[in-house]
Amino acid sequence: MGSKCLLVTGSPGVGKTTLIMRVFQNLKLSNPNLKIQGFYTREVRDQGGERVGFELVTVDGRTAPLALTPSNSTVSSMRWPNVGKYKVDVASFESLALPELQIRQDTDLFIIDEVGKMELFSSSFFPAVLKLLESDIPLLASIPIPKSGRDIPAENAIAYLNILQALRPQ
Repeated sequence: MGSKCLLVTGSPGVGKTTLIMRVFQNLKLSNPNLKIQGFYTREVRDQGGERVGFELVTVDGRTAPLALTPSNSTVSSMRWPNVGKYKVDVASFESLALPELQIRQDTDLFIIDEVGKMELFSSSFFPAVLKLLESDIPLLASIPIPKSGRDIPAENAIAYLNILQALRPQ
C-alpha cells in the first residue's frame, strides 16, 4: 500500500523548510502525543551572518554537521563530495539521519527536509526514503525543483505543493 505523502518543492530560499517547521510546530502544539520522526536542515552562519554550512537537526533536537565551506573544514574533509562551495559530511549525515528513518510501529508522521543533492550523496538515504513511501505512515518532505533531485515516484505522493512566493522570514 502506498504512503500518504506531501512533497513540498520550490526554488532555493523560497521557504520550504520554513513551511515544514511551521507545520511541525503546529502539530506538536495541537497534539503533544503525536509521534513524529525525521529531520530538517538548518543553515549555519558565522558571527558576521555569512552562511558557512548546514546542519542536520532531528525533530527531537539532536544535531550533526551536514556541509561546511572549505574554510570551516578539516584536512580529511577535502575528500568529501562538493555541492557548490560546500563539502558534504556524508558519514555525519548518515549517523543521525538514517536511524531517524527507521520505521517504528508507533510513528504517526515522518518529516524529511530535504531529499536534495547533499543528502543524496548517501547511498543508503534514497532507499530509506523509498521504504518509508512503501509504508502506511504519512510523510511530509521537501524536495528541490525536480531537475536537481532524484524523482520520488508520483504514485506515492498525495500532492506536490510548489511554493512560488517566499514564506521565509526576511
